Amino acid sequence: MLEGSEVTREDVEKALSKMRPMLQADGGDVELVDLQDGVVKVRLKGACGGCPMAMMTLKGGIERMLKSEIPAIKEVKAV
Repeated sequence: MLEGSEVTREDVEKALSKMRPMLQADGGDVELVDLQDGVVKVRLKGACGGCPMAMMTLKGGIERMLKSEIPAIKEVKAV
């Protein structure tokens, strides 16, 4: 778990790499698009991009995991 208020792209990429195998197993992936003031913007790709469960994956999976790894993250948004 990372402490402090400074979140870097490298920190977020490292945390996302832990979730990627699960997404890729279902034919999807996640791409970090932007990071600003604790808000992470990602793009769901492949099967995840058009999946009806995409918002659940984003909020219940990706956002929850990122916040647990990097407490300074406030929100994760899909773009």
